[in-house]
Amino acid sequence: MAGMFEAEITPGMSTAQVVELARLAEDAGFDRLGISDVVFWHDCFVLLGLVATKTERIGLGPMVTNPYSRHPVVLAGIMATLQDASQGRAFLGIGVGAGLEQLGMDYPRPVRTLREAITAITGLLRGEEVNLRGETITVEHGRMVAAPVPVPISIGSRSPQVMRLAGELADIALIGGRTIDARIAAEYRTWLAEGAARAGRSIDGIDIAPRLTLCVSRDGALARRSLKRYVGHYAALIRPPDLAERDGGRWLAEVEAALARSKGWYFDHDRYDDPELDRLIDDDLVRRFAIAGTPEECAELTREVLALGFTSASMNLAAPRRESMYEGLRETLEGSAEVLAAVRGE
Repeated sequence: MAGMFEAEITPGMSTAQVVELARLAEDAGFDRLGISDVVFWHDCFVLLGLVATKTERIGLGPMVTNPYSRHPVVLAGIMATLQDASQGRAFLGIGVGAGLEQLGMDYPRPVRTLREAITAITGLLRGEEVNLRGETITVEHGRMVAAPVPVPISIGSRSPQVMRLAGELADIALIGGRTIDARIAAEYRTWLAEGAARAGRSIDGIDIAPRLTLCVSRDGALARRSLKRYVGHYAALIRPPDLAERDGGRWLAEVEAALARSKGWYFDHDRYDDPELDRLIDDDLVRRFAIAGTPEECAELTREVLALGFTSASMNLAAPRRESMYEGLRETLEGSAEVLAAVRGE
């Protein structure tokens, strides 16, 4: 039924634990593994290099890096190294980026910057001499010293403009809506098709994968409860009309107030979630924004998303609230083996 499955690990633990989780992801049957590129966390590319030496089959790449904190020429060199170290298993997940405000950085001309960055990176990795005087990026007489090592390009976003760019340039397009239904899936395909038409290509050659947050536990209620803060965050960020209008707008105002009282990032192990979120976010709403529950429940929810016309899925792994993030992610990965086997009909 399904083709490629991708997992993303956020590196909020020791390097040895990240490597161990990567091995579990490979054993569970995931085809690609992304490691989050997040400021103030362990560097994703160093971790990917370590993972490359301890895995054999799984594809490896950043989820996602950006052309602001890392110059495209630097990224080309990094990807050439990762492609060599992994013996051809690398992919480049790239987008606009997030969290750079903490570095005093802005995101000028995001679509233009992404286009110029990908143009430079792909040219360099094909062994070409790159001369680019763009609006945001300059490369003069650039050529990689190493042998050509092209890598697949993965672009993910909620933005229509970036999705059209993915239709033009990407091998993999990650639908970043967080909540996916038939209308949203059709909307994203339209944007991708518009971009593909500009480049004279078909979206049939693009691996289109919805971004799903996955939390698996034998204790299904715990898995759903562990994602209530995450669901509240995205309900307030995306503001679907039915939720924005619920109880005359009072429900969303209460969610936003509870989020303001919460502390830390929604996937941090040591975060504080305001207790009101337990009352405000019910299980049905968690199912709308995430794949959470027992392995059997998660397999069924994944099938429902794939039935919208997808053959792949990109799964941001979330941890049930255990003693540590590592223990929680290990639990999700161990359950994922059953989820993937059931979805694939194995």
